[in-house]
Amino acid sequence: MRTRLFLLAIAFSLAACATAPPQHSVVIGTEKHTYGWVADWGKRTDGSPLGNTHGCVVVDSKGRLYVNTDTKDSVMVFSPKGEFLKSWGNELHHGLHGMTLAKEGKDEFLYLCHTARHQVLKTTLEGKVIWTLDYPKESGLYKNKNQFNPTAIAIRPEGGFFVADGYGQSWVHLYDADRKYVRSFGGRGKQPGKMHTPHGLFMDTRQDDPVLIVCDRENHRLQLFDMEGKHKGVVSGMLRRPCNISRHGSDLAIADLAGRVTILNAENKLVCHLGDNPDPKKRARNNIARSAWKDGEFLSPHGVAFDKDGNLFVADWNQFGRVTRLNRMK
Repeated sequence: MRTRLFLLAIAFSLAACATAPPQHSVVIGTEKHTYGWVADWGKRTDGSPLGNTHGCVVVDSKGRLYVNTDTKDSVMVFSPKGEFLKSWGNELHHGLHGMTLAKEGKDEFLYLCHTARHQVLKTTLEGKVIWTLDYPKESGLYKNKNQFNPTAIAIRPEGGFFVADGYGQSWVHLYDADRKYVRSFGGRGKQPGKMHTPHGLFMDTRQDDPVLIVCDRENHRLQLFDMEGKHKGVVSGMLRRPCNISRHGSDLAIADLAGRVTILNAENKLVCHLGDNPDPKKRARNNIARSAWKDGEFLSPHGVAFDKDGNLFVADWNQFGRVTRLNRMK
């Protein structure tokens, strides 16, 4: 009898461990945006560093996370638990930057920007290249392809897409559904409608009329445009160097290169800052050693993605590679 009870106790304990939530080293956030920090999430199979995480993160319909690195594993794929599944993009290493996932019919595709190739491209989730698009020579804004260094792409709901020349001349270019150049807007400047490093693009469909949100990074703000590129407004005052945006419900998460992630509500008002690094010397720097990392503090958030349950994945711009999972607790 004692043996039987002992075995039942072991079975119950193992079952509890199997269903128990992951251990959180730190809890951050406030009210409905409270998150448990999952330390050391996402590893290569051999335990080696991920490599420079200079790009974006996106989540597909199966909950798998896609991460850009500057290594020959240009796109790394992880399970929701952080298990390394596969990688691809050997021929795309060093320069793969912007990454947007789009569902088209029953299939999902990645739209990518490559700064070193001065191109945009569309691929399958397995890395098969469907098409590439060179610099917008038709715009008359560039002397050669080297002046065009795209960092982000956003898909229009009615077809076509926008491309941000974030590391080049600070223009945003509109293309139709057949990849034909339509027009450009922005250009270098500080006044509304002008930009200084339009680093990230986000298609905001929270309202009836879609809005393009531009992460105008070095002007420390977001800018809003309609689907033809007409300027609609500015969101500022709570951002340092916004890089990329993800949405869950009516809320937006913004990866801010200067050491934190910012949450905005449906009216683009500040909800909270997450993981704000108290040391300015650790913000927006690529060379922070692992020994200096602290749970609960970001370094240089560059990519951000919600999953369907509201959990957050954040990629710091770091030469060793750092991706953090934040489990939504409320």
